Amino acid sequence: MVSDTHRPSIVTLPTTSALPAPWHSENGTPPPRRLIAADDTLRAEAAYRSACEGTALLWQGDYPGALRLLHAMRRRAERRRPRSATGSPAEAFRQHRRERARLARVLGMLLVPLGADHRVRLHRAPDVREACRAAYGPLLDNRIVSLRELLGVIGAHQWRARGVEVPALGARIHPHYGVFSPVRGEYVDLVARAPLPPTAHDHPTAYDLGTGTGVLAALLARRGLHEVLVTDANPRALACARDNAHRLGLADRIETAGTGLYPPGRGRAALVVCNPPWLPGRPSSALDEGVYDPGSRMLRGFLDGLADRLLPGGEGWLVLSDLAEHLGLRSRADLLGAVSGAGLHVTGRLDTAPRHPRATTPDRADPLLHTARAAEVTSLWRLAPHDSRRPAAHSPKQPCAHRATRPARP
Repeated sequence: MVSDTHRPSIVTLPTTSALPAPWHSENGTPPPRRLIAADDTLRAEAAYRSACEGTALLWQGDYPGALRLLHAMRRRAERRRPRSATGSPAEAFRQHRRERARLARVLGMLLVPLGADHRVRLHRAPDVREACRAAYGPLLDNRIVSLRELLGVIGAHQWRARGVEVPALGARIHPHYGVFSPVRGEYVDLVARAPLPPTAHDHPTAYDLGTGTGVLAALLARRGLHEVLVTDANPRALACARDNAHRLGLADRIETAGTGLYPPGRGRAALVVCNPPWLPGRPSSALDEGVYDPGSRMLRGFLDGLADRLLPGGEGWLVLSDLAEHLGLRSRADLLGAVSGAGLHVTGRLDTAPRHPRATTPDRADPLLHTARAAEVTSLWRLAPHDSRRPAAHSPKQPCAHRATRPARP
């Protein structure tokens, strides 16, 4: 899930060229305080040093030259990467985040001009109008944007055009810019194989909280839920979910229901599904909000509101990785305490091992982080109120129903 707390920042920057230069950032990055003109006469080392000192570079050469400089700056930044942490996994993770933030800050200092017609105002620039319209919407005048962010806009549009194959759905999902892509299919597989609560057959209504692309809502609709109400704090995600519902022919079953966590004034459901950000922590960008949940706010909001939003015999499905536990950011006792404190018990659990390369490929640069990722398990926790008409199948202290089967290492 990605929230909409970050808005584009637009202020006028001083510039030595005649080009009007309002700053624009979809990620909420603040404008740089200092700006100098740059072209092919500027050496990469000098450009990198200026960026590290907080001076932005407004590129006035051709577009391929801007790309070459960005790549050269990245190589220098990666060579100056600090040695991996040798303490706890939590410290290794904090260092990893600091380094990523530093890299984003430095590389974000190379700026390019973007016209009101969404054309990059550089010689030999590609036609990016369609991608920029999808991300930025209409522009009233020229803008200055980070080349790094612009490349993200272009890449996101390519993802949207191609779509992401979701085997459990038997179809492709098309993520919009700023909406977390369902590239990790294991959590989708869990929702595909978890048994529906019996009450869903008589009352086929479900909520998908923090829907993102709408992939889980589409899967629930394909499994026979006649009405799936979806929410997300990010209006981009709601638009994305609607788009995918139309593409899949499920628009009559999936309804967007606002930017609150639970749909307002819609009563109870047989099933409530929530796949919150998996790591407690403060996001540093808009896209980070699909990964980090400050103070576990969304997780606790889902748990605390669940009992009052379920029909008798209904279930809440919490889809959550235990990576935070391996990193020392949250304990299993914390999670189970939050479940119990919300008046809920665990009726079962499905587990799966991650299949992404970071979990299966050794990382010499961050061995502690790799160890945590390799041990990661993603779970679907089946939750019900303590006063549910169905007896608990498992005690919260022993909630495991299925163990993960890890893929064989090559």
